Amino acid sequence: MDAMPIGALSEATGVKVPTIRFYEQIGLLPAPLRTQSNRRSYGEPHLQRLRFIRHARDLGFSVDDIRELLAMTAQPQASCDRADSIARRHLAEVERRIAQLQSLRSELQRMIGECSHGRIADCRVIESLADHGQCLHEHA
Repeated sequence: MDAMPIGALSEATGVKVPTIRFYEQIGLLPAPLRTQSNRRSYGEPHLQRLRFIRHARDLGFSVDDIRELLAMTAQPQASCDRADSIARRHLAEVERRIAQLQSLRSELQRMIGECSHGRIADCRVIESLADHGQCLHEHA
């Protein structure tokens, strides 16, 4: 693949130009070569690395986890125990958030179900929001 400008890299990966620059600033993406006119010029390694970063971000991995996972790719013969540990920790956090969202959904369904469609002065939704003690589920 020939060198490409930042706009083409953005289009090829679906990552916005400011985000690409940000990834360069924080060291996730190595600085590209510059043309004589000082424009960034990206190659295949940048494309592959940015696709990795994009996919990891889409899966919700933190920047720090991505940095660590990328560092592991420099040692392809090393054990993948640490990568597995990072993924397991992330899965546990996703499951915790899902449980929190399910609890939130239950509480909202209960509030809406108790609504009598009367006046605001008697609105069960407003009452529930005003007093967390009326909630039946932990959702904070």
